[in-house]
Amino acid sequence: MRNQITKWLALIGLAFFISSCSEPVPKSKLVMVQGKTMGTYYQVTMVLREAQLSKPDYTLSAMQIEIDKKLELVNDQMSTYRPDSELSYFNQAKTSFTVSPATAYVVKSSLALFEQSEGAFDVTVGPLVNLWGFGPDKRPNKVPSDEIIASQQKRVGSQYLSIEGNTLFKSIPDLYVDLSSIAKGYGVDVIAEYLQNIGINDYLVDIGGELRAKGVKPADKQWTLAIERPVAGQNVQRLIQIGDNAIATSGDYRNYYEFDGIRYSHTIDPKTGKPIKHKLVSVTVIHASSMMADGLATVITVLGPEAGFEFAQKHNLAVFLLVKQGEGFIEHFTAAFKPYLFEEK
Repeated sequence: MRNQITKWLALIGLAFFISSCSEPVPKSKLVMVQGKTMGTYYQVTMVLREAQLSKPDYTLSAMQIEIDKKLELVNDQMSTYRPDSELSYFNQAKTSFTVSPATAYVVKSSLALFEQSEGAFDVTVGPLVNLWGFGPDKRPNKVPSDEIIASQQKRVGSQYLSIEGNTLFKSIPDLYVDLSSIAKGYGVDVIAEYLQNIGINDYLVDIGGELRAKGVKPADKQWTLAIERPVAGQNVQRLIQIGDNAIATSGDYRNYYEFDGIRYSHTIDPKTGKPIKHKLVSVTVIHASSMMADGLATVITVLGPEAGFEFAQKHNLAVFLLVKQGEGFIEHFTAAFKPYLFEEK
């Protein structure tokens, strides 16, 4: 259900700017480690203080080893691309499989979002995603019939998924769980927690466009992020400063195809079994948890501009929507989002 990833402003809606005029003040240093994970990139930008700069635990190589190790563990737990991951073992099982507390936590959170969204968020929707050609299967040479869609829908539904302790259960044997719409955000939270545990309190963690910020840059400069404008040559829709929070964006303006003149989005509505058709172009969510921001952005994308905005208001969420109108876009944002908007002076 999620968008394809490219770097920086080409990301599904987000990028961050480290101003060239913001030189590090004495006794602190802005450093960065980067690599690949979950089929995309990661980038961790941190401020090291004077006392940390001379300690071996804070060398970039030492921190990268730990970051890579933690992200590899998340992949070993939740990747559907690894046949020996915990999640793959569950998908291969007929009834149940016991997983780590981390995987159990993410699945519990997914089920909570399923309930809260009344089915708009569903981590079992994979068979429908594949049917429409947005998974590992090839793009179909014709639009799936209603009969085929209905057949695949019988394999979909988080109501068939349950959890007791750390054991996952399925009530239909071919239920397939894919946590890609929430696990990337969880990975961001894992790295943020690691940084805080080793005493780094000023950072920006970015995994494929899901970000979490804390503290400030040198010279007490705020982390300034951008919401992408989905128009070629006009990259920035809005600048924002999110404080000690996470942010995620979901949208369908990069990952789609056209068939017989009709545009098909990669985002599938679990209730209809078909790609969404509304004019909501992108959704940006600010939340304390990157995992929850990730999942909630998907919820609102599926619900659409009206129902999605109502959902955001009902749950007092900080949400920014871009809705297609003619050749342009209309902004809608909740009252909870407004304090994060940043106007350059």
